[in-house]
Amino acid sequence: MIKNNVWKLVKCPVNRSPIGSKWVLKTKYNENGKVERRKATLVARGFAQKPGIEYNETFAPVAQLTSIRVIMALADRLKLDLYQLDITMAYTSGDLNEDIYMHQAKYFE
Repeated sequence: MIKNNVWKLVKCPVNRSPIGSKWVLKTKYNENGKVERRKATLVARGFAQKPGIEYNETFAPVAQLTSIRVIMALADRLKLDLYQLDITMAYTSGDLNEDIYMHQAKYFE
């Protein structure tokens, strides 16, 4: 995250309220049950934000099961190839129209 310039430490303006953050820690295991690697993800606790005050739009990459079935049926009927992608990291890779102010995560001071 530091190499990608995801954030920079600044003082929060008086007219803005920073949102909290926390670390989510996971341990990945291999097929033998041994620890393969440890993973840490910094998560913004944006549920405390107020719509229209601290943000103007939202995006949730969710599809209805019926929509997926229709797309798969069309692809089969029209002999099209289907591809899947994982958009878990869409928020960290996307461009934001507004500045986000976050408290530093615990143990990252």
